[in-house]
Amino acid sequence: MSIIIRPLITEKMTAQSEKEGRYGFVVDRRSNKVEIRQAVEAQFNVKVVGVRTMIVRGNERTRYTKSNILRGSTSTWKKAIVTLAKGESIDLYSNL
Repeated sequence: MSIIIRPLITEKMTAQSEKEGRYGFVVDRRSNKVEIRQAVEAQFNVKVVGVRTMIVRGNERTRYTKSNILRGSTSTWKKAIVTLAKGESIDLYSNL
């Protein structure tokens, strides 16, 4: 199973990657910082300086339909913010 699921491509993460060399990834919930560091270094061939992780809790959702009310929730997921060494960068848009 892969530790890195997909990159986070948002306006905030794009700004941080351009200014501070930080990149965001959706990662496996069972992975730790050491495993995330090794996976990013192996996959993108860069030097990682720091890793910050957080678990994003799923939200409750309610949908009103003609017949009844549907209740559910989105999934909980883990986010990792990876800081690279000076001068290093990751080209996330090359595969698009």
